[in-house]
Amino acid sequence: MPQDPFDWTDDAARRRADAGLVRSLRPRPADSALLDLASNDYLGLTRRAEVTEAAASAARRWGAGATGSRLVTGSTELHAELEHELARFCGFESALVFSSGYAANLAALTALSAPGTLIVSDAGNHASIVDGCRLSRAETAVVAHADPEAVAKTLDAHRGRRALLVSDSVFSVDGDAAPLSAFAGVCRAHGAALVVDDAHGFGVLGEGGRGALRAAGLAGATGVVATLTLSKSLGSQGGAVLGPARVIEHLVNAARTFIFDTGLAPAAVGAALASLRLLRREPALADRARSVASILHGRLTEAGLTAARPDAAVVSVQAPSPESAVRWAADCRAAGLVVGCFRPPSVPDGISRIRLTARADLTERQIGTAVATILETAPEV
Repeated sequence: MPQDPFDWTDDAARRRADAGLVRSLRPRPADSALLDLASNDYLGLTRRAEVTEAAASAARRWGAGATGSRLVTGSTELHAELEHELARFCGFESALVFSSGYAANLAALTALSAPGTLIVSDAGNHASIVDGCRLSRAETAVVAHADPEAVAKTLDAHRGRRALLVSDSVFSVDGDAAPLSAFAGVCRAHGAALVVDDAHGFGVLGEGGRGALRAAGLAGATGVVATLTLSKSLGSQGGAVLGPARVIEHLVNAARTFIFDTGLAPAAVGAALASLRLLRREPALADRARSVASILHGRLTEAGLTAARPDAAVVSVQAPSPESAVRWAADCRAAGLVVGCFRPPSVPDGISRIRLTARADLTERQIGTAVATILETAPEV
């Protein structure tokens, strides 16, 4: 009898179970009594009435879906409006909206490189950047985390080649910020482009949440491109690439995740646009998100836990082992608190963590409840 061609998945499942790395889906209800410190809804906008009504209104006006790729029928006037306002808000010449932040990173890295190009990538970069490097067909050099000197040495060794440096602005595991000013200086000295994924900085860093590149004085600078997601601070879905108009025009013509993907649904566009306008009117939301992160970090470390100092809205707390991190997250959930759980191979340094995402809409009472729950369920070292 022929062997089932997917029998190998049973072996893979056993290996995951033995390593304590089994992941599973946990569908959440529309309403939950759990306190959420695991989502990326940094500004607490995903349920704001103004945002949800904008999503519904866009669906009623433009339809449930984009109906096609952006170059066929998938571009609406609403998409163009969002792109214009995103570029203006963040300080770039032009912007292009994608169906996800993942697709935006793949687009930027594959369309702005080619065989013979050198991509220098920070060791702490997100999986979407890693995959973009792999798909680019360029040579990729992974350098030490947040190390401008390592970048300079790598570019020195490849002088005369077209090159770009790609880095997260804020790294999703520990919440630490990249040294963007130093990175930009190295790139200028070597004639390299700088591509920054501002997924965790946009809406939280910079004047009124205008992003890490704006905070570093790099928004709109020559040779600088930003990518971001609409699914975190804006509480919607989708992604975008921002940069010089000629770069955006190139992506329209060369980025496969733009040309061949269905456009972002109008409801998501409408929600993102409403959130962006709300953030413009309420710039203190960005400050509040950072303040909540700082409070969480301060109270947890004062109690003896080891946590990375947050540069934005992510607070990462170390666990003794992968198993204890999983158990800690489960115990928090059982006590009414949802936190993230990071363990190898998701963390390159091998240190397991629970991860908290600060939200601008958390009350002082909710912050106190979260801290108390984490401390009560903390594993013994």
